Amino acid sequence: MTAMETIPNLLAQRAYLTPNRVAFIFEDQEVTFLELYEQAQIVAEQLTTLGVKKEDHVGVLLRNHIDMVFILFGIQLLGSIAVFLNNRLTTSEIEWQIKDSNTILLVTEEKYEPIFSGLTGPIMLKHELFKQKRTAIIVPEEISLNSICSIMYTSGTTGTPKGVLQTYGNHWWSATGAALNLGIYDTDRWICAVPLFHISGFSILMRSIIYGMTVILHEGFDEEKVLKEIIHNRASIISVVSTMLIRLLDKMNAPLPSTFRCALAGGGPLSKHLLEECVKKNVPVYQTYGMTETASQVVTLSPEDSLAKLGSAGKPLFPVQLKIKNGQDTEAKPLESGEIFIKGPNVTIGYLNRPSVTNEKIQSGWLSTGDIGYLDKDGFLFVQDRRSDLIISGGENIYPAEIEGILQSHEQVLEAGVIGIEDLEWGQVPVAIVVKKAGTSLTREQLIDFSLGKLAKYKVPKKIVFIDELPRNAAKKLVRHKLKSWWKETQTLG
Repeated sequence: MTAMETIPNLLAQRAYLTPNRVAFIFEDQEVTFLELYEQAQIVAEQLTTLGVKKEDHVGVLLRNHIDMVFILFGIQLLGSIAVFLNNRLTTSEIEWQIKDSNTILLVTEEKYEPIFSGLTGPIMLKHELFKQKRTAIIVPEEISLNSICSIMYTSGTTGTPKGVLQTYGNHWWSATGAALNLGIYDTDRWICAVPLFHISGFSILMRSIIYGMTVILHEGFDEEKVLKEIIHNRASIISVVSTMLIRLLDKMNAPLPSTFRCALAGGGPLSKHLLEECVKKNVPVYQTYGMTETASQVVTLSPEDSLAKLGSAGKPLFPVQLKIKNGQDTEAKPLESGEIFIKGPNVTIGYLNRPSVTNEKIQSGWLSTGDIGYLDKDGFLFVQDRRSDLIISGGENIYPAEIEGILQSHEQVLEAGVIGIEDLEWGQVPVAIVVKKAGTSLTREQLIDFSLGKLAKYKVPKKIVFIDELPRNAAKKLVRHKLKSWWKETQTLG
């Protein structure tokens, strides 16, 4: 991709091509692509009045709502860059990301006052934004595929979040790869019940304007509402994580209509039992593999292989290359486990303000995912572990090192180790094994209360166990696999 490669402005082009087609349905409101463009332009002009300029970073702390859609596309029309903020994080976590990204304005809403009331810097509630005067702008006819569209933070194994830079080209090629795999139907309606601040949600928005596809937006996941959309409103696709799929299956008492094409399942591998339940109930579910750094899915199990390759994430999407490297840093043989590497035009150009991490993680276009898997003899990917230490709980990524850092900041804690254990509802939940300082009387309840003030609730350990010593190697590094083995043994014996 050359530095000068451009395409028509995505939203402007879509509004021109199919102005009267329904773009979004939210609750009882329908918005056409022309109306979406007009509302986004109004937001862009209101942001301009506030002094926001091209390439400025605008923080977005909002819930799934049609207003959020208008704001996100308004930021795009202005040529600014959206910094997505997870509304499940604490004030201190949000504050860190705002400062790290050099965000000049935070757009939020009253619902999140407990979070933003403790923040510094310019803050604009969305209803106040919509009252601003408009300053005329010229919407660019073209956009560069190399221009940054969005920034999403993802934690690293050190526990320090990194801002992933996502270009328009990343989103364009992600949408293209998905279309070449799943196809595009005039009747498609994609349910978005996953958070828009996640790549799983935002990628659906980008596909909407690229495909000219209707998106049915939900504030959150409600299995009864989703079934109603599928049965009565002809919804054909939905993006889910395992917990959502389990709840959906439990509510089903009849086969889904033929208009429903597939459930795209991400956020970690599905259990064989869950996949078999989908087969029994005739729910077409296709596992996917992807991450923030790849602008959503990069590997998907095609429909014709869903039964023959049960448990596989599939093969790479058309624009993507995939390889497995073993411990000797050479390409692994079929069925040989190793680290998963990804290359393609949907791979991030790097991490905000972190050139050394970018150079370490992306070499010659190949992204080192840190995930472990293997390819079978037919080239299908089987993901065995997500970044080995990573805990995936209800589709949320949780890194043990981040929690350990918080626990160890307590004055009565000597050291802490965090692992993920299996959970029927959430897939995994974090538990902590803690060594107290000698002579202290710290309780589990006190440590949980301490954590609640510093971590998002889903990151707070569900169980805390006190022991005398953590397993460490000669370099004094925590040997996490021994901790996991110890935990399994104690649970079996207990």
